[in-house]
Amino acid sequence: MPSPRWIPPQLSKLVEKAPTGPNWVHEIKFDGYRMAARIAGGKIQLLTRSGLDWTAKYPATAAALAKLPVKSAYLDGELCGVREDGVTSFELMQQSSDAGYGGLVYFAFDLLELDGEDVARLPLLERKDRLATLLNNAPVGIVYSEHEGCDGEAFRRAVCKHGLEGVVSKRTDRPYLPGDRGAWVKSKCLNRAEFVVVG
Repeated sequence: MPSPRWIPPQLSKLVEKAPTGPNWVHEIKFDGYRMAARIAGGKIQLLTRSGLDWTAKYPATAAALAKLPVKSAYLDGELCGVREDGVTSFELMQQSSDAGYGGLVYFAFDLLELDGEDVARLPLLERKDRLATLLNNAPVGIVYSEHEGCDGEAFRRAVCKHGLEGVVSKRTDRPYLPGDRGAWVKSKCLNRAEFVVVG
């Protein structure tokens, strides 16, 4: 099976509190661009959540992905600018597009196809195991997104204390579900101020 041209991304539903239970794991919510990475026959494509090809905008990320030891693969992740304190920054992503900021990191959190195998049909934890193996000793700029199986709200509070955006909680037993908003939920940190400007 060739690597698919584009797969609509699995989506998440906004909730107030992160869920807890044996069927959930939790990941840091990154502040960047949702991006699929398609690898096929040595060619790399970076595809936006609507399927646009943005490879030419991020050649360093594409070059790093080209070093992965696969014939074909389809990864889901987030392309981010990362501040010196390790926090992802959407502002740095915008600078990357506008002024050529180069310190981007692709945080890969899911694997849908690998060397002709439809991995998307597998439960989440099996997909993440395959992804972790693939990204062992990954090139600079490509990072495996770790997950925690602890109390979801405790994890969210810890994430918020570090100034991060929030948490994405995912069902461990589900396949990848393009467009679905139930098996993944996001809970945000409320540590940002909003200002109303009256002119």
